[in-house]
Amino acid sequence: MFTPVAWLAFGLAASSKLATAQQAGSIVQVGNTQVSAMMMFLGNEEKVYILDKAEGNAASINGHPAWGAAWDINSHTTQLMEVLTNTFCASGMHLPNGSYATFGGNSAIGPLGATGSVNSGAYDTTYQDYDGRKSIRILNPCTSANDMSSTQCQWFDNAAVLSMQKQRWYSAAEALGDGTIALIGGFVSGGYINRNTPNTDPEYEGGAAEPTYEFYPSRGAATVMNFMITTSGLNSYAHTYLMPSGNMLIQANISTILWNPDTNVETALPDMPGGVARVYPASGAVAMLPLTPANNYTPTVLFCGGTDMPDEYWGNYSFPNYNTWTYPTSKDCQRLTPEPTDGSSPVYVKDDDMLEGRTMGQFIILPDGTLLVVNGGQNGTAGYAQATGQTPLYGLMPYGESLASGPIGTPSIYNPNLPAGSRWSNAGLGNSNIARLYHSSALLMPDASVMIAGSNPNIDVNLTTVFPTTYTAEIFYPPYFSASTRPTFSGAPQTLSYGGSSFDLTVPSNAYSGSGNSAAANTTVVLLRGGFTTHAMNMGQRFLQLNSTYTVNSNNSITLHVAQVPPNPNIFTPGPALMFVVINGIPSNGTMVIVGNGQVGPQPTQAATVLPASAQNPSASGSGSGSGSSSSNSASGGTHTGAIVGAVIGAIAIIGILGALFGIFVARRRRTASRQHPAAAYAMRATGNGYGGGVSRGGATDDRARHSDSSAFVPLQQDNSSNAWNASSTSLHSPYRDAHGREVADYDPYNSDGGVQHSVGQRI
Repeated sequence: MFTPVAWLAFGLAASSKLATAQQAGSIVQVGNTQVSAMMMFLGNEEKVYILDKAEGNAASINGHPAWGAAWDINSHTTQLMEVLTNTFCASGMHLPNGSYATFGGNSAIGPLGATGSVNSGAYDTTYQDYDGRKSIRILNPCTSANDMSSTQCQWFDNAAVLSMQKQRWYSAAEALGDGTIALIGGFVSGGYINRNTPNTDPEYEGGAAEPTYEFYPSRGAATVMNFMITTSGLNSYAHTYLMPSGNMLIQANISTILWNPDTNVETALPDMPGGVARVYPASGAVAMLPLTPANNYTPTVLFCGGTDMPDEYWGNYSFPNYNTWTYPTSKDCQRLTPEPTDGSSPVYVKDDDMLEGRTMGQFIILPDGTLLVVNGGQNGTAGYAQATGQTPLYGLMPYGESLASGPIGTPSIYNPNLPAGSRWSNAGLGNSNIARLYHSSALLMPDASVMIAGSNPNIDVNLTTVFPTTYTAEIFYPPYFSASTRPTFSGAPQTLSYGGSSFDLTVPSNAYSGSGNSAAANTTVVLLRGGFTTHAMNMGQRFLQLNSTYTVNSNNSITLHVAQVPPNPNIFTPGPALMFVVINGIPSNGTMVIVGNGQVGPQPTQAATVLPASAQNPSASGSGSGSGSSSSNSASGGTHTGAIVGAVIGAIAIIGILGALFGIFVARRRRTASRQHPAAAYAMRATGNGYGGGVSRGGATDDRARHSDSSAFVPLQQDNSSNAWNASSTSLHSPYRDAHGREVADYDPYNSDGGVQHSVGQRI
């Protein structure tokens, strides 16, 4: 046992580390994820959920390596989770009531990426993973108030009960305005890029490509999308963004279309200028810019980085023809407004170049409306391989299996509101010594920091190669952490509607400093959905500023009169989001809310309420210690929280440590021992002078498992008595039903006896 003095020293050390951690611009290591974070999403204000591929992680669960975990945001600790099917390179998306679904993956694999030992990849006896290529996995997020080991809080993962019609690896996923999810394209079974050479069958590639789309819940039989044929090769993880019209922007290879999900009609848009590929494995940074009242909620998508590598360099399923790690990435950025409101035709518009070329750079939209780009390398592409057309032997590969080099440790921030020529900066931003290349991820946290994790350009766990399997998580603290006062607010509703009556938020006087009128006039209320992050993408990421006015009160508080979400669910699809109040560029902590009625189906809409006029009070002033204005492009060096806050942080740290230790001793889940992996440190290069990821798996495996269509599952039964995650109060006991084909009974996996339910929820 620790002595009181030891506990005090431990607490003071933790206090010092946490105080330093919150310095603006810093990147700080915060813990071990135990599984490499290929995929992440924010479940609620307390938990981040992590998925890896099935591989030989030392952390084990139920007698096999783990590839799922829940990260506790407060304690920076990990709880392993059972996942049955191989989630390697799956896609994912939110559901309307705050649950999440992941789609597809790879066949079962064993050590060193070998095809699963049973029935040509249906199952592997060593890693104990099942074929995940048709899987649909559902998770209902829970908090520590729940029993995290209960069935209700675990992944539902049974492809014999719930599956897609087609096998999909690297498929796109995009939510529609009714909460349905479109699933587009993908590989059938592995490879570097999605084509053979010569490319004589661009539609199916001899059975290796999947050119169709389908929906979850199902809307009918999977249907061929012509765009998946014309973009053959570079169309994995296509970039998809739902537009206000209900059409979807899709970008892959160097082609761009608007696609109608109801009619399968494609409208061609201009090609990507300069022949720069942005999709996997070029893996540029892509995001929709903030939707605001000022731009009338008109979407503009920003494409940055990737590569203009010539077509003949790309190769095929086996590996690239070229030593990609020697090929510099692109700095180029382009904006596209797919549905201009002035009647003009869509056109790509050149934007400021990035500060350096990046592949696998990832955009994270911050609550102040700027875009952070993190991770990636200056040369090469995503993916991994053990050879190229120029390097025939693995032993000659200079960076192990990585097809990228020159990892970039310093993030940059893009401000879309600054004049052209001045939108990018990394001034005052720290540097990480952890290479974040293939299979890295990043995600906005409720406190407006950014969690960075993962990196594993290896076919299986490898801790000794140049770019090793990485388990160390980091937190990046954006420039607004220099503020000594963070805004607070009260009155957030648990659910938001599409149009309808406005609501009021209250900002107390100690949440800002200086003139009340000035603070109120520079306050915004924003919804931010961080999305499902994988492969330098955040599927579903979106920023929406709500319309608002204000009243500055005689007690120096500020009342914000806030409109509901615009009455068009296509602008911000139903599901979870964080609500932030931002004063002078300084965000509050985010509060989780649910947008819409929590169900898949047409969302009720009402006319937007006219807000009252803003009312000022010249005598009002805040009592905060000086929040000032946040610079979007630089971080203040020394000012962050001060000694008092540092002491508070120290106290919190000690409580957190005690709580974590207590939790370890009383945890209900029996865990097997697992060793901790060291941080994957690497001397980061300032320039791309290094050489530096897709491995070729075997051919398509036989599909011998039993499957059912998506109507056979009730995904959104939420029995969270704590209500700590602000779930919708709407009844969710009416299951999603597939009207296509014959009616089937609805299986409820949360019934302890596996009972079947009718649509009224009665067990039979």
